[in-house]
Order: sequence, then C-alpha cells, then structure tokens
Amino acid sequence: MERENFQSRLGFLLVSAGCAIGIGNVWRFPFVTGENGGGVFVLFYLIFLLCMGVPVLTMELAVGRAAKKSAVLGYKALEKEGQKWHIHGWFCMIGCVLLMMYYTTVSGWMISYFFKFLTGTFEKGMDAAAVGGVFGSMLADPVEMGAWMAVMVLAGFVVCSFGLQKGLERISKFMMSALLLLIVVLVIHSLLLPGAGEGLSFYLLPDFKRAMDVGLGKVITAAMNQAFFTLSLGIGAMEIFGSYMSSDHTLTGESVRICGLDTFVAIMSGLIIFPACFSFGVQPDAGPSLIFVTLPNVFVNMAGGRIWGTLFFLFMTFASFSTIIAVFENLLASCIDNFGWSRRKAVIVNGIFILAASMPCVLGYNVWRDLHIIGGRDVLDSEDFIVSNLLLPGGSLVYLLFCVSRWGWGFDNYLEEVNKGRGLKMSRAFKPFFLVVLPVLILIILVQGLI
Repeated sequence: MERENFQSRLGFLLVSAGCAIGIGNVWRFPFVTGENGGGVFVLFYLIFLLCMGVPVLTMELAVGRAAKKSAVLGYKALEKEGQKWHIHGWFCMIGCVLLMMYYTTVSGWMISYFFKFLTGTFEKGMDAAAVGGVFGSMLADPVEMGAWMAVMVLAGFVVCSFGLQKGLERISKFMMSALLLLIVVLVIHSLLLPGAGEGLSFYLLPDFKRAMDVGLGKVITAAMNQAFFTLSLGIGAMEIFGSYMSSDHTLTGESVRICGLDTFVAIMSGLIIFPACFSFGVQPDAGPSLIFVTLPNVFVNMAGGRIWGTLFFLFMTFASFSTIIAVFENLLASCIDNFGWSRRKAVIVNGIFILAASMPCVLGYNVWRDLHIIGGRDVLDSEDFIVSNLLLPGGSLVYLLFCVSRWGWGFDNYLEEVNKGRGLKMSRAFKPFFLVVLPVLILIILVQGLI
C-alpha cells in the first residue's frame, strides 16, 4: 500500500502543531504558570523549550522521515541487525492509548462547557458556589461525562477515517485557522478589561522574589516538565508526521516553526486568562480548576460574559480536538503498519477500544470516586502520572540515545536526515550537548517526576 503524504507544507505544520497544541497549552500551561509565580516560570519554560524541546522534536521527526513508518517499524528500519530499539515503539503505542484514555474525558469537559455557555447554563451574576456547582454536577454524572467523551472519540475517528489529506489535514487547516482567529479576538478583549495591566505584570515580568517564595528549584523543574508535556514528545505522537513528510525542508527549521506555533498559543492563552483574573480580583493559582471554576466565575461577572465564555470554550475544544485526531492517526497508522489492517478496520477496532478504555477515567469521578491507584491519585491523575512522568521523558531519552549514540542509529545518520532540504541546519557542534547535557536534563525530569 502506497504511503500517504501531506498535500502541502502548511498542512504538515498545522497538523503537527495541532498535535502539540492541546490541553498542555490551554489548560495545563496557564494553571502551572499561576502555581509557579508567573514570569520567571515563563522565562525558564521558553529556555527549556528551545534547548530541549526543539532537539528532541527533530529526533522524532527524523526517525519518522528516514523510515517512512510508524514507531515500531521506524525503529526496525533504522536499527542495526539484532538490536531491540523497536521495543520502545510498542511503548509509544501504549503511551498514545494511555494519553487518550484521559485526554478524551478532559476534551469532553471542554465541549460540554462550550454548550453550557451557549445555551445559558451560566447566567450573569451567578455566585461562586453556583458556578463551582456546575463543574461538580458534571463530574458526578457519568452519563453526561461519558456522552461528551464519546462525542469526541467518535468525531475523532470519523475525521481520521477519511485519511491523511481528506480527513486530518483538511480538518486541521480549518480548526487551526479558527483557533488562531479566536485566540486573537479573546486576547484583545482581555487586554482591554480594566485592571488588565496587573495580570500582564504577573504573567510576563519575571519576579524572582515570587519565584523564591514558591521555590526556585520547583519552578525550574516545572518549566522543564511543561516543555516536554506541551509537545507530546517521547511516545511517537510526532514521529508519525515525520513519516508523511517530504525532504524539501530541514527538520530543524520545521521543528522551530512547530514549537513557535505551540508557544504562541500557550503564551496567548495566558494573555486571555491572567488579565481577566486580575481584572476581577480572582487568584490565578487555583490549579487545575482554573479553567472550569475560576474562569467561568470571571465570565459570569463581565459584560457579554456568555458570548466570551462560549468563544473561549470553543477555542479550548478546537485545541484539544486537534491533538485527539493527531494521536488517533498515530494509532491507526501503527495498526495499519504492524498488523496489515485496512484503515476502515483500524478505525472500527480502535474506536471501540478507546471508547471502552476511556470509561474508567469517566467513572473515576463518580461511581469509582473512592478508587485511588498510584500514590493516592484518582484514575485520571494516575493515568496522567504514567504518561507525563514516565513515558514522555523516558521515551524522549530513548529517542535521544537512539539518534546520537553509536549503539543506535548514530549521530551522523541523524544529522544527515535532519539537514536534508532547505532551511535552518543543525550544527555538528551540538553533538557534545546532545550526548552529555541533554540526557542529564531529561534524567532530572524523570527522577523529579518519580519523586
């Protein structure tokens, strides 16, 4: 079967950025920034994204483009005879499944809130208890949560059933364009709110005293973690798009563009949220509930809040759905490559499996609310712990060692692949950094996550 390719370079960039842009940017980034004191965290995040995120992204894409296969067969095509690097490819598939087991539920929350604002569930002047009660009621209702999760899963597999160009690429172009337009409108609105300047100052001006109060070490490791989480590196989620790429452009240049789009959305999300919070006297360090409790409190108290809430959660839905269809494509391509399935069979089998596998996360907030798995964590947090603290940094370390060590594909082969085409070239001078410094930084993330 001939392998599909992207119709255009823009399609590749938007689909790849869409995979990276998701709840890591628009849900996790703002609340982690709030918890870690604002500006100093953002500064370290940008540094780590450049010195860690971009290099590892080039490595995933290089394996995909050189092999023209999904993770397992990609490793097999490039590893030396008798080597077992391809075993990590199976862990990549497991990682993508685990990610979707809770990501689809959180995406369901996004579309649920979009419809709640659209239909007037949130009314002007609601008190904080009533706003928080909406979130609590949703979590307590397995039917409502399960239905919205199923909507996201089924919609995702329907899009992917049309193939790379007619499904994933076409929908991603529309959604990413709409997302970028929505985010600009929402940012302009937030910046024009009275008192927005205080939120901007908290968000963008590094205040080391505030960072020291949180703990500078905690701020730095949180920034390192976020740089990895936001790009979904280490589980082959980006590798698959390398396999659909042409060799017209260098992978360093394309990786910088993907990271640029990803960072733009993350930074702009903060520009929506922090001015609005400070404008209405709401603390920005509310943690994961920032999006679903704190922000709706802000919207119900502002002029035209129903409209702004509707637009905000439409933007959030697009951001999370873009990742869902990208990861689903990875799962489909892996089944087609490894098991010889048709796309139709892969869609049906994966669709049924992901629907079933996502139910524990839904039930973990109601029927199974007393179930605590890893270190007292509930189902969602346990699944997230495995993906974020083990599979993403651990997988990134495997890709790094495979690409730069003499026991894997090797630095020369990686460098040749990454520099094919026009654009920004990767310098050989980075080899010592890749061999010595970068593995240590990733190990720090891995150990810190386990502690």
